[in-house]
Formats: sequence, C-alpha cells, structure tokens
Amino acid sequence: MSKVFVIDTDKKPLNPIHSAQARQLLRNSKAAVFRRFPFTIILKESRPDFSVSPLRLKIDPGAKHTGIALINDATGEVVFAAELKHRGFAI
Repeated sequence: MSKVFVIDTDKKPLNPIHSAQARQLLRNSKAAVFRRFPFTIILKESRPDFSVSPLRLKIDPGAKHTGIALINDATGEVVFAAELKHRGFAI
C-alpha cells in the first residue's frame, strides 16, 4: 500500500503518512493537495520540530518494466512503489 507524501508550509518533506490520516487532515482543512501524482499534501502550518526518517530508493530494471520503490530504512516498510513501462522503438 502506498503512503501519502507530506510537506510543510516551507516545502520541507516530512514522513509519509497513511491515506486515512491524510483524508482526515484534508477534511479538517489542516492540509491541501499539493500534487496528484505522486499524491502529496501540504500542511497549512509548519512543523520544524519533526524528524524525518531516511528513505532508500530501489530500482529494479526489467526487460519490459522498471520497478521503483521507496523503502523506509528504519522499518523496512515499502512507502511508495511504481512500475514504468519501457518505451522504445522497434527496428
């Protein structure tokens, strides 16, 4: 399951959150949609005291598709995953 990316008012990244928490922040007008893909919300107040856990980008180059995943280093949890279809030209 993909998590929702969060940035504060200064556009500094925070830890990704569960989609239910993001819906609650949006419903309570504490955040707004910043970007649709990857889905990112921006908080309406800054959070300078929060620490951000490190994320690792993993790439799996395949023959037809390339897999991309963001992994939380502390927990080993998959934060975001996507698949890119190769577009080439046939000769």
